[in-house]
Amino acid sequence: MPHPRKKAAGHWFGLLTAAVLCTSANAHELEIHGSNTVGATLAPMLVSGYLEQHGTGPVSRRPTGTENEQILMTGSDKGRISVLVAAHGSSTGFRTLASGKAQVWASSRPVKSTEASQVREKADLTSLESEHVIAIDGLAVLVHPGNPINAMSIETLAKVFSGQIRNWAELGGPDQSIQLYARDDRSGTWDTFKSLVLGKTYTLDGAAKRYESNDQLSDDVSRDPGGIGFSGLASVRNSKLLAISEGDAPALKPDQLTVASEDYPLSRRLFMYTMGNQTPRFAKGLIEFALAEEGQNLVAESGFVSQNPIAVKPEFDDSVPKSFRRLTGNYQRLTVNFRFAEGRTRLDNKAQRDLLRVKHYLEQQNLSGDDLLLIGFADAQSHELRAQMISELRALSVRKALSEANVANAAYTGYGHYMPVGGKGNQRNGRVEVWIKSH
Repeated sequence: MPHPRKKAAGHWFGLLTAAVLCTSANAHELEIHGSNTVGATLAPMLVSGYLEQHGTGPVSRRPTGTENEQILMTGSDKGRISVLVAAHGSSTGFRTLASGKAQVWASSRPVKSTEASQVREKADLTSLESEHVIAIDGLAVLVHPGNPINAMSIETLAKVFSGQIRNWAELGGPDQSIQLYARDDRSGTWDTFKSLVLGKTYTLDGAAKRYESNDQLSDDVSRDPGGIGFSGLASVRNSKLLAISEGDAPALKPDQLTVASEDYPLSRRLFMYTMGNQTPRFAKGLIEFALAEEGQNLVAESGFVSQNPIAVKPEFDDSVPKSFRRLTGNYQRLTVNFRFAEGRTRLDNKAQRDLLRVKHYLEQQNLSGDDLLLIGFADAQSHELRAQMISELRALSVRKALSEANVANAAYTGYGHYMPVGGKGNQRNGRVEVWIKSH
């Protein structure tokens, strides 16, 4: 019996091969424009996986003649189907989506309020129907493999990239000038770095070399003993990764758990945006494929972090209290955190889908809600009791949402404002971790 999600995806595909090929005035049945981080490897892999599942022949790729663009093609009962993936930066994708040229906008940052307002009459880009988190990425801070520096705070990183710190000797390294490598202004990777690291206080040093490609930036850093740069996690290649800290939280390297849970301070979501109920069925089918388990397996294969939950036993450092070690002693942690819309108690769009992923995981493992422990956390508050109350209420809200998804009886507790993963005031501190009994 076919999997219901596969059957649904096949239904979309079958309808479109007849309808789109006859009616489309465009050269391609689907155009995906935007982020180089998403479009260089991940989007083509997802498109290929979708076409391979539902086409009648092999999927071929060819360049368009323009850098960072490619066309993916396959056959169908009605003729040839082609998909264009153009990866020139997140901001370019919004413009093509808004103009109607693209059906999918690939972005390595959330939609900006100014962008959402431009198309509000057509679609709400912040809604569950339009905003699709397809992968989690960690913004990798890269240095030469021989660099002795292993960790850096976000504040120090900002001073380095703004030119306030110019020699590695100032950081305990060799007496060598620092060479800066950064993504270009059209890049969502740059937008993320600017937002999470430079903020409103710092400006990128004008001497920084700028790149449209993550891979090329990483390769150049790996060859420069004085180099430091940033890229998507999938583009570490031969460079060395630094552990990053924020505020009083411990320094973390990006890995499966720290990135998937978004505890890593430079973790970020990768998106595909569509125009809500105006989205063509062919594009809807691709989105459903990308969000499903099979699509998320391709996410992992591409070098990014899948949203399919797995259970891991975290390695605790000395900062973890004994009470927390006792609380979680018989549990493993799932690689998912439930987070909330900013300033609200309702779960955000990713969390809405993660509810179903946790349910699916339990079904696969032949487990139930009785095997879960939900631990809520809060950002620092004016009073410890208030933080405790907020953390418990968050855990309770996730428990209720799971119950509505037919995952009942999950245990829950709050851990107040202890064990922050970011600086004071960081929204990431307000989270609900998911732990599962060890069997």
